[in-house]
Amino acid sequence: MISIIITSYKEPRTIGRAVQSVLAQDIPFKYELIVVAPDDETLAAAKEVGKNKIKTLKDSGNGKPAALNGAVSAAKGEILVLTDGDVYVGKDSLKKILKFFEDNKIGAVTGRPVSLNTRKNKYGFWAHVLTEVADERRKKASENRNRFFCSGYFFAIRKNLFPRLPETLLSEDGYISHSVYEQGYKIAYSPESEVYVKYPDNFSDWIKQKKRSAGGYNQIKKLVGTEIRSFKTESLGAFQLFKHTKGIREFFWLIELFLARVYLWAIIYKDINLTKKSHKQIWKRVESTK
Repeated sequence: MISIIITSYKEPRTIGRAVQSVLAQDIPFKYELIVVAPDDETLAAAKEVGKNKIKTLKDSGNGKPAALNGAVSAAKGEILVLTDGDVYVGKDSLKKILKFFEDNKIGAVTGRPVSLNTRKNKYGFWAHVLTEVADERRKKASENRNRFFCSGYFFAIRKNLFPRLPETLLSEDGYISHSVYEQGYKIAYSPESEVYVKYPDNFSDWIKQKKRSAGGYNQIKKLVGTEIRSFKTESLGAFQLFKHTKGIREFFWLIELFLARVYLWAIIYKDINLTKKSHKQIWKRVESTK
């Protein structure tokens, strides 16, 4: 059996599309669809679309790691498929991602985030170039049998490998991925398993989102003692981004992206390493992605 878990937080406007995209899949296994949220509005919107085809679970509102811990405990499936309430999965994405579990050495499989933003402005360009590079890097790592990590927007994992998540985590996907490797399993990449994502369209929201994702990897290093992602590793691959530019305007937008990433990592170092801000102080809702 497969358990598909959609975690959400105050997303009544987008949860319907997320649920519909799962129910429209051709899934060759018995499955359950669980929507987890702390607010009644999101759960009601999910029930309206899903009718009797979904289960809803109200979480404590203490963050995504806590919500996942509760949902995984309630899930009946041997394979967990995890996604979010403000994204939606593409046609046949689930079938393709589940196919990899025929190999007993595969512990988790990640899908491919695709940006819904227009490329005609700076923030849309940033979203496109970063998702394109992430796709290339996962493909290359997969071919070379190197480690890479799941995208929290859409991935699947064997339930028995799912770790108990510290509730203070900022980036649960990196922590889960590290745990899969530590248990002796591999992670596979399914580039045809697309998940469509609306990324931030202003600098304030961009910083909020990236502090959670990039900052989460800084936090994981302290928890597990292994560096997964850092300013140094990002910098080594920076020049790879230039081949994705089209014209002088995108070239200058890319320069601005480099400067923004330097600023971002400086803030992460200050907030996590120096002032040691809590999970609740760093985690901020990103409105422009809804």
